[in-house]
Parts: sequence; structure tokens; C-alpha cells
Amino acid sequence: RNREKVIELRDKVHEYNLEHIKMWLETKVDGIFIMDDWGSQNNLLISPDIWREVFKPLYKEYCDLVHKHDKYIFFHSDGYIQDIYGDLIEVGMDAINSQLFVMNIEKLAEMHKGDVTFWGEIDRQRLLPFGEPEEIKKAVYRVRRALEDGSGGVIAQCEWGKNNPAENIETVYEAWSESLEEIK
Repeated sequence: RNREKVIELRDKVHEYNLEHIKMWLETKVDGIFIMDDWGSQNNLLISPDIWREVFKPLYKEYCDLVHKHDKYIFFHSDGYIQDIYGDLIEVGMDAINSQLFVMNIEKLAEMHKGDVTFWGEIDRQRLLPFGEPEEIKKAVYRVRRALEDGSGGVIAQCEWGKNNPAENIETVYEAWSESLEEIK
């Protein structure tokens, strides 16, 4: 119904993004980080088909431009984005920063392990604020076992708030270090 207005806004944002990417490509940074939120707690915010038609080509353009300058490109989205993970890999994203615990981690691994670097976090909405250290340790091991491929397949992240128990944050880092030995 408002497709023309959506495309007009998309194009303005795209031009803005391109200008900033080009500016950063002239610096000594190693990579560019694109931040968009496409997911809710259990679905994409728009249909995967519309996303592919309207937005996927823009990300392809960003990836091609960044790779042409021998730099990396990283993508962030909160929420459930499992339905477009393969598309993000296909356009050339080097790493995807996402909320792993709102998706099926094992299914992501089955479909995409070895194709992209997973840059995920331990569940900051339930586990970190309310979980017990043993639950958190199990979550860290789950991520490592599912996604690590021995060549940089997963990046650790621990995003926390002021109400998260310090013990839980410490557990994330300790378990991450311990799990490295198991994965080797």
C-alpha cells in the first residue's frame, strides 16, 4: 500500500549508509559494522520474501564495496533472524552478531557452521539476569560445542546490565576460557 514511500525511505537510508561506509573505507579500520534490527523474539519483523526483495540487494552492495577494499563486514540484528541467516552469508557478511538464544542454535550450526563467524551472546534477557551460574556455564558450552569450527567460528560476547549478578558475568568468561580447552 505504501510501497513507494517505503522504497523512497529505504533509498535515502541506503545513500546515507553508503556515504558513511565509503568514508570509513578510506581509514585504517579493518572492518565495517552494519547495525539493523530485523527480528522480534520469535519472528522476523517482515516476511523473509519481502526482506529478500527490498533489502537484501542493499546488503550485497555494502558487502561487495567493503570486500573490494580488502576489509571485513559484520552484521548485527537483535531478535530472531534465522530465516535470513543464509541470505546474510550469501551476500558476503563475514560475521553475524545476533541473539542466538531466541533461535535454534543447533539448527544454525547445522545449516551455516563453517560459512560465517557467529558473533553471539549468552542470553541477556533471561539467563544473565536470572539464571544460576551452572545454567550459564551450560549455555556457554552449548554455544561453543554447536558453533565452534576450530578456525574462528564463534566470537564471545557478554552484554550485561547493572542488575546482572557479577557471579553470572564472571561465569561467562570463565566458562568461555575453560571450554576453549575442550574444543581444541
